[in-house]
Amino acid sequence: MNKVKVVTVGLGYIGLPTSALIAQNGIQVHGVDINQNIVDIINQGKIHIIEPSLDIAVEEAVRKGFLKAAITPVEADTYLIVVPTPFKGNHEPDISYVEAATRNIIPFLKEEDLYIIESTSPVGTTEKMINLIYGERPELKGKLNIAYCPERVLPGNVMHELVHNDRVIGGLDDKSTEKAIQFYKQFVKGELHATNARTAEMCKLTENSSRDVQIAFANELSLICDKADINVWDLINLANKHPRVNILQPGCGVGGHCIAVDPYFIVSDYPMESKIIGTAREVNNYKSFWCVEKIQNEKLKFELSHGRKPSIALMGLAFKPNIDDLRESPAKYIVQKVLQNDNNGEYFIVEPNLQEHNVFKLTDYKEAAEKADILVLLVAHDQFKGLKLAKERNILDFCGIKIKKN
Repeated sequence: MNKVKVVTVGLGYIGLPTSALIAQNGIQVHGVDINQNIVDIINQGKIHIIEPSLDIAVEEAVRKGFLKAAITPVEADTYLIVVPTPFKGNHEPDISYVEAATRNIIPFLKEEDLYIIESTSPVGTTEKMINLIYGERPELKGKLNIAYCPERVLPGNVMHELVHNDRVIGGLDDKSTEKAIQFYKQFVKGELHATNARTAEMCKLTENSSRDVQIAFANELSLICDKADINVWDLINLANKHPRVNILQPGCGVGGHCIAVDPYFIVSDYPMESKIIGTAREVNNYKSFWCVEKIQNEKLKFELSHGRKPSIALMGLAFKPNIDDLRESPAKYIVQKVLQNDNNGEYFIVEPNLQEHNVFKLTDYKEAAEKADILVLLVAHDQFKGLKLAKERNILDFCGIKIKKN
């Protein structure tokens, strides 16, 4: 086997595609994950997440011997930190995973190695990791290349966007930035934009906070339209006919590992300054509460009209259409709250992109749509768009699907 060139720490929704892409370019990659089951799956040339084309990339990289997974690092020339950065219960960012991953590779570092954080992180995280590294290995001070380069990909199109999207690369110094740029040039076709680490950290947070604010506008508009008896989907379609207006589509909230989390990294550090960003988070969180109330009200109306409790299909658990990722999913939260409020009701819980769930008993989407009295559309999965209902039933559409009625 050739010498390992790259160690990636974290083999999740970003770490595994990144590892596979690098390996596909003939670079020896050693992927690290704390979950032995994930390691075993990858070493069989298989994947543990849903992402188009990822299965092909991993199978090829493992078969050709350019990708191997393990639970411990090895010596390499480049180290990528691609672990989660969730927030704590009080919405403060938690960089403990980044710190733990960094501690694991510190014993292997040597002069001129390249250390890059890709995990979305609060401003100043790279500097904290620098202090951690040099505190443990003072003999390396000033002799490493350290940079921050956030991913900016869309789940469902990750393998394409890792190659073609522009990247922002912020080094500790100019030398680190240039070395990181040369590294990414090996497999990224998008433009590589040089900056410093703090700016690169804030850039990622800014991108996702901007999206969160835009979605909050659409979600707030949906609340207003509900009271005004206006179809919000038609309204937005008409408003977007204006050449300088581009309103996003409302949903049942905002989820995922980025947009629902990253704005808090700014709000936590700059609470007095981030008024719009903080309010957008409140609006998008409230939309989920509102959806729960609408479901409960619809259920009560049905009971009063029919003299019995309705059966209800809760359609979708993922945080966005056509993926299996449930991280920070507003749909999952809504399902949990609805079930908590009514333990004795008949519910069909649907997520077509999952075979099973450790909490919810899942039902086939066609069966659920056929049996339920009330259909609650939480996520605009493609499967739901093709549904044709054989009988009349109440529909609560929180994601803009137009279901045909026979």
